[in-house]
Amino acid sequence: MSKRDQQRKRREQKQKAAEQRQKTQRILGKVALFLVLPAFILLGAYALVSQAPTYAPVEVAPNDHIRGNPDTPVTITVYADFQCPACANENQVITRAWPQIRDKAHLIFRHYPITEAHPNSWTASLYAEAAARQGRFWEMHDILFANQPVWAGLLNVEDEFDSYALELNLDLEQLHGDIGSEEVIQKLRADQRGGNQAGVRSTPTLFINGRLTSPPSVSRLVDLVEDAVVPAAS
Repeated sequence: MSKRDQQRKRREQKQKAAEQRQKTQRILGKVALFLVLPAFILLGAYALVSQAPTYAPVEVAPNDHIRGNPDTPVTITVYADFQCPACANENQVITRAWPQIRDKAHLIFRHYPITEAHPNSWTASLYAEAAARQGRFWEMHDILFANQPVWAGLLNVEDEFDSYALELNLDLEQLHGDIGSEEVIQKLRADQRGGNQAGVRSTPTLFINGRLTSPPSVSRLVDLVEDAVVPAAS
């Protein structure tokens, strides 16, 4: 066989080998698509199904934190960030108005940490939610807002928050376990998603019987609750 024939034969063999490789790659690609795509679909479906449900501001969720008697006619729902100074101010407004409205309204707190502006807010919400597992949500809620200037600028807030937990006689081992639990994390995310669906874009955001309300003064909040009692009772 001449050298020219040998070269032609080698080229033909290389071409056939390349065609075979391409054919094999196409087959493998189809097999991978057949196997991987359903897996991605299943994972996506699982993520959707596994998400905790969301609730409108006028609804009371089974895991909501309620201050006051839930049978009162007026529902005040607040979406707040524990590191937000305006939220701390609004909490003071509600606290001062509470003696005048407590027989007509109940307060629902929902988490809406805005971590871009308040990097410690997510951890604060985790601690408050974990404290709720030991029946001390509102106590942790109050101590976080009361001490906001102390911890807001800390790089490591865990030690500070642990000291609040000890002050409340919480079981630290249980608290730390609950902080990392999927159920607690899903609660925070569900509150945020529900807030987004309700039109929350900043904190604090307040709803009275499902109606979005500008952050009020003490007297204005009392008036709003009084105004809401009649339609709620009719």
